[in-house]
Formats: sequence, structure tokens, C-alpha cells
Amino acid sequence: MSEFVIEPPRPATLPVKGTDSRFPVRRVYCIGRNYAAHAVEMGHDPDKEPPFFFQKNPDNLIVSKEFPYPAKSEDVHYEAEMAVALKSGGTNIPVADALAHVYGYATALDMTRRDLQGEAKKMGRPWEIGKAFEKSAPITAIVPAEDCPSMDSGSVKLTQNGDLKQDGDLNQMIWKVPEMISYLSDHFELAAGDVILTGTPAGVGPVSRGDKLVVTVDGLPSLEVTVV
Repeated sequence: MSEFVIEPPRPATLPVKGTDSRFPVRRVYCIGRNYAAHAVEMGHDPDKEPPFFFQKNPDNLIVSKEFPYPAKSEDVHYEAEMAVALKSGGTNIPVADALAHVYGYATALDMTRRDLQGEAKKMGRPWEIGKAFEKSAPITAIVPAEDCPSMDSGSVKLTQNGDLKQDGDLNQMIWKVPEMISYLSDHFELAAGDVILTGTPAGVGPVSRGDKLVVTVDGLPSLEVTVV
């Protein structure tokens, strides 16, 4: 007799570049407004705000050439990001020790139902309806940290149908990767399998069906998706 009353869902996993192994995803944390120019374009002053995070669901991460335009929205935006995958965790992690918990990095998109997110903001409600919908986080295979350059600098770019829309650098992040890990660990117990989306540069904008998005982060695989 099964110990489960229903068939348990398959765990969310991601490929690891250069291997047949998979990375199991436990949680997905996303930092908001982590590039100063993006904070300004969203109407905020980055010099006055502590970091804040929202979450996506593990199975929102997808490795696919297609991004299906979601229901209930007429204003879906792209946000190019670097993802950080953790191999270990804990609480109250010092900034100096944070990178020891990183398994690897990937290129990702934080797709957003901006109209629904905007309505939630006005009403003081959580953002999940705008952020944590199905297939809302296209992502590449994870590259182990030992195979990556130092990921504290490097260009982050997004093109839409060949036109450059986002052009930033990892060194423009207000809160760097070690600081994000440390801050999160003060508020949550981090663990192996956690993924952190590290924020997006300025230049976010809407997509339409048929658009081709290409995201590049120096040292990582490029991410190419078509909106369908």
C-alpha cells in the first residue's frame, strides 16, 4: 500500500551543463529592484530601500525554447536575470562565507504579468499573481561555479527581435550575490536546491506572441525563447 493518498508530483529539476545529472529545485527567491536604473524606471529611489524578495514556485522554472503567453493578462514583460543555485544553506550566513554555498549559475527570465502585478501593488496585495504563474521563469542549464568566471561583473543583455532592450552589468547590482544569500539566511533557512534570481537591469518592456527574446550573461549559456 502506498504511503501517499495521491500520486506525489514529480520534483522540479534543472539540467546541469556538461553532465546527465539534474539539480533539484527546493525554493525560488527573487530580489526586487536590484539594479538602480531599473528601480528608478519603476518609480522608486534605490538609495532609500533595503532589499526585498518575492517567490516563484519551483516548477515555474522551465528549460524550453518557448514561453507561452499567459492567461488573464494583456501586459506581460520580460526581465533578464542571472540565477544562483545553492548546494547548501543555513541561517545567519556571514557575507564572507556566502559564496561557499553556491553550486552554480544560470541565465534566466523573470516573466511578469505587469498589469496584474500593478493591480496587486495598488491594493497592497502579494505579487504572486503577477510573478508566480506557470512557466514564468525560462532558464538555461546550470553551470557549476568552478566552470564559471567570477560572477561579480559581466554584461547582462536582452534583445527582442534583434533589438537591444536591456544592457547592464552584474557589477551594477545594488545587493551582490553574497549579500543576497546572507540577507535571505537571516530571514529564512536556506538549503541545497534553493535558487535565487538576482534582479534585472533597466529596459524591461512588454512582449507579444511571436517575439524572440535572447538573454546573455557573460560566462553563461545564452537563453533564447519565442513567445507563443
